[in-house]
Amino acid sequence: MSSLNGKKIVLGITGSIAAYKSCLIIRQLIKKGAEVQVVITPAGKEFITPITLSALTHKPVISEFFSQRDGTWNSHVDIGLWADAMLIAPATASTIGKMANGIADNMLITTYLSMKAPVFVAPAMDLDMYAHPSTQKNLQTLISYGNHIIEPGTGFLASELIGKGRMEEPENIVSQLEDFFDIPNRDLEGKTILITSGPTYEKIDPVRFIGNYSSGKMGFALAEECARRGAQVELVCGPVSIKPVKERPNIHRIDVESAQQMYEACKEIYPSADAGILCAAVADFTPDTVAEQKIKRTGDDMIIRLKPNPDIAASLGQIKKDGQLLVGFALETNDEESNAQGKLKRKNFDFIVLNSLRDKGAGFRTDTNKITIITEGGKDEYPLKSKAEVAADIIDKLQSLF
Repeated sequence: MSSLNGKKIVLGITGSIAAYKSCLIIRQLIKKGAEVQVVITPAGKEFITPITLSALTHKPVISEFFSQRDGTWNSHVDIGLWADAMLIAPATASTIGKMANGIADNMLITTYLSMKAPVFVAPAMDLDMYAHPSTQKNLQTLISYGNHIIEPGTGFLASELIGKGRMEEPENIVSQLEDFFDIPNRDLEGKTILITSGPTYEKIDPVRFIGNYSSGKMGFALAEECARRGAQVELVCGPVSIKPVKERPNIHRIDVESAQQMYEACKEIYPSADAGILCAAVADFTPDTVAEQKIKRTGDDMIIRLKPNPDIAASLGQIKKDGQLLVGFALETNDEESNAQGKLKRKNFDFIVLNSLRDKGAGFRTDTNKITIITEGGKDEYPLKSKAEVAADIIDKLQSLF
């Protein structure tokens, strides 16, 4: 269940071309169980109609102090007391300036000034306007007031401003709110975790390589889970095309290509780490020689002589110290548990995560996985889950061994 479930969110919309994205924000907030009340500036209504917003939120849109000519009025104080959070997205330079200086000339600003809940601001404007010293000063003022600035182009809650002007994407904005209300178990605070992810590419010539189908999704999910729980993550990543679900400052990514490069990075990092999780699909062999020029077709057959790559898992298992943990992965196609048990002992793992290509929805290029965690003392089997949920199961097991 999302941490936004049951939360009351005031969404402030201002006069920016990015106002159309507010519909996507509303959809995502409601999908996650939040209740949304829109407060829009007069300029905002020039970009998106209140009837569209009302249809999405199932609430009347608030824009003016007085809703009718009979004395009925909208109480900005009541809205400030009702909300669990206020999100202003998009926030124009004009609105940000009014917020910073207390210029309460519309319903949105008076609501902001009455707000008792945390306030999140997603700036949206031309790059030059965003970079102007007056805008930067106003944003720093809002930060000093305790507001949360969602940096455009980064998705981070800003403590210093480095963004690029364009409003952050709706999914990242909603993710920041979700993170704010999610009070994670910080049980890995102070720990450093080495994680390997993705495939390795072993060059044949300048344009060809030996590789595999690993997408890196499982490793990225593990990195995200460890970071969410407070660990410093050293993510050694082979060539992947995916991006992390969320950028986090406590994930340090080291990009490599070959097994040899991954080996060298892991040997350097692991001695000072508290644990290593070896999730990458590392090539066992690499070409004995790499052609300097593209190999041309000259006949029907081509023979490539291979030599073994360094065994990263075995090397780290040999240098593992008391108090350090080491976790391996085994992707098998036959005799799964027997092969995994053998690997567990040979590599000096504390436990091994087994999955089989025979299980539908497990393995490479999927968003789900079905695992069995094997230790010397037994095994724990898990049903098919999303890789984010699988990562949580794996890290629960890891944390229990510290």
